[in-house]
Amino acid sequence: MIAQAPSDTLARIEADLRGNILPFWIRRVRLGSGGFVGAMTNDLAVDASAERGALLTSRILWTYSAAYARYRDPEYLAMADHAYADLLSVFHDGANGGFYWSVACDGTVLRDRKQVYGQAFAIYALAEYHAATGRREPLDLAVATQALVEAHARDGRHGGYLEAFGRGWEPIADMRLSAVDLNEPKSQNTHLHVMEAYTRLLGVWPDAGLRGQLAQILELMLGRVVNPRTCHLGLFFAEDWTLRSDRISYGHDIEAAWLLCQAADALGDEGLKGRIRPLAVRVAEVTLDQGVDSDGGVYNEGAPSGLTNTNKEWWPQAEAVVGFLNAFQVSGEERFLGAALRTWDFIEKRIIDHKGGEWLRGVTREGRVLEGELKVGFWKCPYHNGRTGLEATRRLREIIAGGAHLRVSTP
Repeated sequence: MIAQAPSDTLARIEADLRGNILPFWIRRVRLGSGGFVGAMTNDLAVDASAERGALLTSRILWTYSAAYARYRDPEYLAMADHAYADLLSVFHDGANGGFYWSVACDGTVLRDRKQVYGQAFAIYALAEYHAATGRREPLDLAVATQALVEAHARDGRHGGYLEAFGRGWEPIADMRLSAVDLNEPKSQNTHLHVMEAYTRLLGVWPDAGLRGQLAQILELMLGRVVNPRTCHLGLFFAEDWTLRSDRISYGHDIEAAWLLCQAADALGDEGLKGRIRPLAVRVAEVTLDQGVDSDGGVYNEGAPSGLTNTNKEWWPQAEAVVGFLNAFQVSGEERFLGAALRTWDFIEKRIIDHKGGEWLRGVTREGRVLEGELKVGFWKCPYHNGRTGLEATRRLREIIAGGAHLRVSTP
């Protein structure tokens, strides 16, 4: 066993954020002509013909807005400005409102669907950009997009939000977020990120209606999405919230654990906090017991029968660091702090690309790099790892301030 100080891990996380993640996207992915590279392999080969998604641009906008708010580095602001211009000029639907799902490399609209997940990330990013810059236009656009989601996507009968719509917000048959998702009208993933977006928007726009909508989402997450017996999240649902899948996503479980706490804190409801914080600890406990390997890496998926996908992708690792830190801060149980530090050790050893920069998409259980996966792509972005760089360092500073001499034993 090795005694590890949280201050050591804090320094390593921040060095990766500012010396690796943030410079990589500025130097390698931003295009001088506008927009961003749509696809890049691990050996840094660019596919100039790749489809580009609003999701990637929104996530870049959020990351560099949040980084600028923290560090006030003008390079980060320039990157956020670049992403904002791309989001508005290429992906925004000026006629119907909201944001298209994807465009071709020349900016021609390819998939004009209004995926609610995508609208949520646009709201999230625009609210963060407003917070970082004080500019009014992005806030107005975030508020207008949130109003469209409420007008078109909210299920007035059963509660919650439907998954996707056509260009003019009309119903569509295929509502899947991606090829690996089920074609069901509701999902945990969309509700988790609508909750996340509304939480951030409430921080800059304290509207009473938005506050009520966020509270309703939290109640749905507690009453419909999180199974209080297993402490896993259901993934796909029918309109009436009948569960349609028994798959377990360990990354979503631990991500939800801390995002639920964040949403309850934003609402300032002590009763809600009292319900959510113990649940977040239990979710972290189950994730640690069932979804984390002995090396600290988080598995992709499981089922009631056990593990079904033992690969370890980049984003569950990132979310686990924050989720376990949150569980430690709520409970004071040292094993959660140890788990966060072990997962960071795994990230440094297996996920960070120390040669090519940024993080790899993932590795197998045995540590082999996943073949054929992109370093930059429709889903591979700086949001999860960039946010961990910001969120984990903030939390570690709080932990250190509360116990500067704390050392944790890790294998």
